[in-house]
Amino acid sequence: MRKFFFIASILFMLIAPLQPVQAQNGEGPVYIVQPGDSLSSIAARFSVTLTELMAANNISDPNQLAAGQQLVIPGLEGVTGILGTEFINFGDSYRSLMRRTQVPESLFKKLNRVVSPSEFYVGVSMIVPVQGENQNNKRISPAIGESLFELAVKNNTNVWALSNINDLDGSWDGLPNDTLFAPGESSGNNTGGLPSAFLSAEIRTLPIKQGGTGVIKITTPPGTTLGGMLVDRPLNFFPNEDGTQVALQGVHALLEPGVYPLRLDATLPDGSKQSYEQFILIISGNYPDDPLLYVDVATIDPASTEPEQQELINLTAPATPTKFWTGDFLSPAISYAESTYFTSRYGNRRTYIGQGTELSINGFHTGLDFGGGDGLPITAPAAGRVIFAGPWTVRGNATVIDHGWGVYSGFWHQSAIQVNVGDMVEKNQVIGLVGGTGRVTGAHLHWELWVNGIQVDPLDWLNQTYP
Repeated sequence: MRKFFFIASILFMLIAPLQPVQAQNGEGPVYIVQPGDSLSSIAARFSVTLTELMAANNISDPNQLAAGQQLVIPGLEGVTGILGTEFINFGDSYRSLMRRTQVPESLFKKLNRVVSPSEFYVGVSMIVPVQGENQNNKRISPAIGESLFELAVKNNTNVWALSNINDLDGSWDGLPNDTLFAPGESSGNNTGGLPSAFLSAEIRTLPIKQGGTGVIKITTPPGTTLGGMLVDRPLNFFPNEDGTQVALQGVHALLEPGVYPLRLDATLPDGSKQSYEQFILIISGNYPDDPLLYVDVATIDPASTEPEQQELINLTAPATPTKFWTGDFLSPAISYAESTYFTSRYGNRRTYIGQGTELSINGFHTGLDFGGGDGLPITAPAAGRVIFAGPWTVRGNATVIDHGWGVYSGFWHQSAIQVNVGDMVEKNQVIGLVGGTGRVTGAHLHWELWVNGIQVDPLDWLNQTYP
């Protein structure tokens, strides 16, 4: 299938951006080791053998590798300096990357083994030599009927500079809506190659993993209404404080890694519509298998589990237009953080077996479990409105909080619930007590986070600020 084409050769290229360092003069191009790298993965990425890589860097033990370490990459004749990486973002294309970085196409192909420029997915990282400070960062695009000369005058440059920077044959070679670069700084993330309704577009924290939260920020002309789709979920956009429109979308933990569609739709004030679609790479969350869990058979009986699951889906489906939270989310176990620990993380693959029966169900761990003990306080990770507070068969004594913009927290297995439906709660307010009700093997706090109808990894929301 198309969405899985070329994935095997792409996945090993997913490495975080490099920090600037000094190259080792005269010894070939330098790669800076990133967290999660291994010598084997680096060798595969640059099409050299592990033996060649170790020899070039006088390495005797392949396990002694540290983030930030400089590695000379052998076999790249004619290439020097630092080898950086860039993630492809929404609106980027093969041609626009060449123009923006000013890396010769032959060198780019050599470093990245480009087979098909059309398979240029959002979230893929490409190797780009760092060639000093680039002064041509202003992204522009000719309007229909606008000449390259007019575009140059409007952007305080000349037509010959535009032709040279963008590898055009001459002043006659500009095409409407083509992404070009000119001297100067980019205005935000201006994506001139997108339709005119999208003044800028950015997808944060690429690539998106299974169980991750996609953050899509768009700048539009005033009065423009946005929609779209990520994988198979419709996007809900809301006005952000910085003037952009923002959509938050969870990616299911069981979604198979691969390439999926991302589409943006805009309706302008005059009623006209514009759309843009590009494929985006979803990578594995690398979730392990939990040990088999033996539980009360009533808690895995479809007669109980399915209605309860559907009720939760219905509760978390609306996207409240008010954003109740500000800043970071806090751990709901923060009041006893020094005495607790994670007993199970989000995404772990699980099999539940009914005690004394052959009945079982397979799935994944939908939240983050905190150890501790009966009666410890549970606090709200962020402000919101309580939309459910009561007993369930699987989840025990449960509380669901609506944080707004389609973001919800769920707290399961409580020994006591200390809020009521309709209550507005503040960050760090006590909302209940840890317990062992429902489908459990011992007392603990299970915290679940839903983003636009999908459970996501709560740790992501503790480690970074959304949106």
